[in-house]
Amino acid sequence: MQVPLKWLQEYVDIEGPREEMYERITLAGLEVVGIEDIGARWDRDKILVGEVKEIRPHPNADRLTVAVIDYGADEPLAVVTGAPNLKPGDSGVKVAFATEGAMLIDGYATERQYVKLRPSNIRGVASTGMVCSEKELGISGEHEGIMILPADAPVGVPLRDYLGDVVLELDLTNDMAYCTNMAGVGREVAALLGVDYHEPPTQVLAEGEKIAGQVLVEIADPQLCKRYSAALIKGVSIGESPFWMQQRLVRSGVRPINVIVDITNYVMLELGQPLHAFDYHKLRPKPGGGPPAIIVRRALPGEKMPTLDGVERDLTEEMLLITDGGGPVAIAGVMGGLESEVADDTRDILLESANFDNISIRKTSQTLKLSSEAAVRFGRGIDPELTTVALGRACELMRTLAGGEVAQGFEDVYPGYAPLRTLQFKPTEVERLAGIRLSTEEIIDLLKRLGFECDQSMEQDGPLSVTIPSHRLDVSVPADLVEEVARMYGYGRIPVTLMEDELPPQRVNWELEIEERVRDVLAGCGLNEIINYPLTNLESIAKLSPGAEPPDTNAYIRIANPLTNEREYMRQTLMNMMLETVWANLRFAYRVALFEIGRVYLPVSGENLPEEPRRLCISMTGPRAESSWLGGDADLIGFFDLKGVVETLLERLNVEDASFEPTQHPTFHPGRVARLLAGDVELGLLGELHPTVRDAFDLPASPVCLLELDMEALTEAAHEVEFMKPISRYPAVRQDLALVVDEGIPGAKAEEAIRSAGGKLLVDILLFDVYKGEQVPEGKKSLAYSLTYQSLEGTLTDKQVAKLQSRILKKLKKQIGADLRA
Repeated sequence: MQVPLKWLQEYVDIEGPREEMYERITLAGLEVVGIEDIGARWDRDKILVGEVKEIRPHPNADRLTVAVIDYGADEPLAVVTGAPNLKPGDSGVKVAFATEGAMLIDGYATERQYVKLRPSNIRGVASTGMVCSEKELGISGEHEGIMILPADAPVGVPLRDYLGDVVLELDLTNDMAYCTNMAGVGREVAALLGVDYHEPPTQVLAEGEKIAGQVLVEIADPQLCKRYSAALIKGVSIGESPFWMQQRLVRSGVRPINVIVDITNYVMLELGQPLHAFDYHKLRPKPGGGPPAIIVRRALPGEKMPTLDGVERDLTEEMLLITDGGGPVAIAGVMGGLESEVADDTRDILLESANFDNISIRKTSQTLKLSSEAAVRFGRGIDPELTTVALGRACELMRTLAGGEVAQGFEDVYPGYAPLRTLQFKPTEVERLAGIRLSTEEIIDLLKRLGFECDQSMEQDGPLSVTIPSHRLDVSVPADLVEEVARMYGYGRIPVTLMEDELPPQRVNWELEIEERVRDVLAGCGLNEIINYPLTNLESIAKLSPGAEPPDTNAYIRIANPLTNEREYMRQTLMNMMLETVWANLRFAYRVALFEIGRVYLPVSGENLPEEPRRLCISMTGPRAESSWLGGDADLIGFFDLKGVVETLLERLNVEDASFEPTQHPTFHPGRVARLLAGDVELGLLGELHPTVRDAFDLPASPVCLLELDMEALTEAAHEVEFMKPISRYPAVRQDLALVVDEGIPGAKAEEAIRSAGGKLLVDILLFDVYKGEQVPEGKKSLAYSLTYQSLEGTLTDKQVAKLQSRILKKLKKQIGADLRA
């Protein structure tokens, strides 16, 4: 919300440094997020209020004139201007006048830039000043003509003093709807500063006929319309609103239109009550005759209406309308209709001031994608007592500014009337909830500043009976009153206190710690985390098991009211949604490496709620390395790339006794799938996707690696403490060992036998070659290892290493029938 300070000062006297006031109201909830100082760059000696004494034709140019300006100096100045709103013969017009040396905005530049005004000679006529447009002064983007000031503007006064202002931009939370108007902000500022608040004038001089019998108002849906008030003003003249009103509207972010519309907007900004003006003679009576009628009802099926922006709107039965005897004339609380709008020939006005249900207005505005200042205010909630107050203010302005005659009384239908609410409030709650020790008298004083009425109990330390002002719709429980006391007292003044008790012992959440460690490790391996919906569909799940029976619907938990068929069942695996995400990402990238940690939902017989174990899912596909001008590895990601990521994860989690065993699974490619074990506990599956499954998910014809692990089992297998090994200061000895083994024996078994025989002196083992070919017998394969020996006690001799090698070979021969390759 934009708050011009000159306007605000009509309701509250602001004393002391403004910066302190800005900080005070910000800490109380009226956050100042921007300050615009209008006129801050207007030189007090060079930009002044001037008066046109004479306009003469330019001797050498048809479109230019010479203006003689009195600006308070001893002699007037003659300047050349091309302004279309100054014509030869004009005089007495008040203008904004700049003299030589003034800094003005270049009116012809596309971006805002300041230029220094210098003397010039325009078509043979000297010009040492300038009459200014609003754009050149930085007030608006208007540059068609010069800015015309009111006739009572004092000549020679610095324009900064006459027209300058400071505009605050406030960021208000939804519960501060009572501050979305100038009077509300003024009331709040006065309370915070402890000064008097001046109520805006709301008295109206009504000299016309009584309104009774001239209009009929009915509320067909009192649930959505608590109150509808109407006033009648006859004989208005449509024209421009006065300069002061236009300036206030512009500085508040509202574009002036005409005097009637501007008054409705002005009162809305001042009091917070949206108004709408109808052309009285365009309103139709009910069938059968009578005065023009206003009926507040919901829209009928298929009903449409054109709004003020010229768009025909399709209405639903949930939307509230303002109708006359013939049909809709406005969408309640959002926008008026085109057929009843005020035009230049309008003479009689029916002025609406109503109170609508805030939820209904928000839904209507969102459904129609139609936002307005009125809809924003109605959507936050408005005091129903404001309707007649705002009518009085607007009617008096229309009488004085538009020459209208106000009918006596208002047509006021108020089915939603409710008395003021009261709360029983214990003063001790302030100290209990806010930590502020205040006397009952101090609490009453702070609440009274905000308009709360407090009746004190006769009992010692008894509760207060607090009457809530009608505009404070946000106050409903005693804790709200504590908040108001704390705001008025000042959050910055609340004393800092320490806990009287010791802090409870800090316990590690091991599951969460492991989960975060998994995320860190996988991100370090180059994978990106995703978060999928926990809802899926059976068709997607069935793609994981091609040729199998469709999933049993009874085995899954179904959502009672799914938003879409694609999100109907709670998932029992992360794999299908992961593959769908891989497909979506491959539309924009050629390499994908993703992981997700999420819960699955497994029904439990006889229980209402399912088990919700966590799972880890990884998928990788595409080139092994990113593209580079250096070239690089162009091979595709495969099973062993995924296995390497898993081995890194297990190492970082200190998982011991981990192993991979071949297995079969319908989702994975035969021969390229393995179980991951930690001891005898299965952690999950990993492998390359079966081509049929890959095609079912519309993935490209390249290897797609997939893994799903049980996070609960992984957490159990992980160790918090990592045991460090001493570093030997003696040199290491490296020996290669080439073995011939049966083709079906996995390398892991050979490695296990080597480690077992090598003992503590074998510190590292690396498989660097696997060979099948002519030099190896049929049914056999060659495994070549690099073994590293090192002792903590001394340098190993050749004899010691040879003895170790011999022991390893005997172990290999005995366990897996391995022979030394010649």
